[in-house]
Amino acid sequence: MGAKVRGYWLMTWIGLLANVAVLPFIGLVAFSGPPWQAVNLSLAFSLAWPAAIVGIVASAGLLAERIWGVILAMVSLAMVISGTLPYGIVRLVVLGKSFSPQGDPYYLGVLCLVISALNILALIYWCRPIHRKGLRL
Repeated sequence: MGAKVRGYWLMTWIGLLANVAVLPFIGLVAFSGPPWQAVNLSLAFSLAWPAAIVGIVASAGLLAERIWGVILAMVSLAMVISGTLPYGIVRLVVLGKSFSPQGDPYYLGVLCLVISALNILALIYWCRPIHRKGLRL
C-alpha cells in the first residue's frame, strides 16, 4: 500500500480536497451576475465543473494506486490550465483598463493566474516518468 514515489500521497490528498472544495466556489463565481455572467456560466458548465469532477475521479484512482489515476490527473490539470490561464489574462487586461474597487473583482484574475501556476507545477509532478512505471500496482 505504501507508494514508493515521494509526495504521492500528499499530492493525491491535496488534489482530492481541492477539487471537492472548488465545486461550490465555481458556482459562486458562475452565478455572480453581470457583466461577466455569460462568460462565467459558459466556462463553469463547459470546463470548470467537468475538470473538477475528472479531478475527483482521478484522485480516487490515485488513492486506489492505479495508473489510470495518473492519466486522469494529467487530463484534469490540463483542463484547469486551459481554462484559468486565458480567463485570468483576459480578465486582468480588460479590468486593468477600467479598475475600480467597487466594480468587478480585480483579484479574480490574479487568483486564476495563481491557480494556473500551481496546476502547471502539479502537472509537471504527475508527468514524471516514475508514475508510469507501475511500481505501485
